[in-house]
Amino acid sequence: MAATGQEAAGQRVTVTVTVNGRTYTREVEPRTLLVHFLREELGLTGTHVGCDTSNCGACTVHLNGQAVKSCTVLAVQADGAEVVTIEGLARDGRLHPVQEGFWEQHGLQCGFCTPGMIMAAAHLLEVNPNPTEEEIRRGLEGVLCRCTGYQNIVRAVQYAARRLQEQRSAAAD
Repeated sequence: MAATGQEAAGQRVTVTVTVNGRTYTREVEPRTLLVHFLREELGLTGTHVGCDTSNCGACTVHLNGQAVKSCTVLAVQADGAEVVTIEGLARDGRLHPVQEGFWEQHGLQCGFCTPGMIMAAAHLLEVNPNPTEEEIRRGLEGVLCRCTGYQNIVRAVQYAARRLQEQRSAAAD
């Protein structure tokens, strides 16, 4: 006998996800979005819910090394995966160079899009460590900022690219 919609909604499945280096196992409804899992189950509220339609990108996280909009991924799809959120970018109490760049270059206004913008920028710099201004703009086009003209955001990413290059050079010496 098939489950009714109400019965199916009450079903729960076990998911195990490594988030910011820590493994979590939780029971969730199969329809739970990754963004809600992160915010409501794990209390990681840095990932913002902006539009619920995948247009704004405020919910961008890294899933197995790829930048994804977490409002488009079910928590069950992330079972066994590694997720990095804005809370996991800083290391040993030091801001990630992209976070530092947003601070130093005034790359934020209200701050609502900032976590998604930073996560998208960090991924961009992982795949393209020395992007042009056009490549930065193209790499961030999936995240909308309603407060800025993007120029300071581009400067923040350029700053971060330089800082990451300095870190790589220092490590090579």
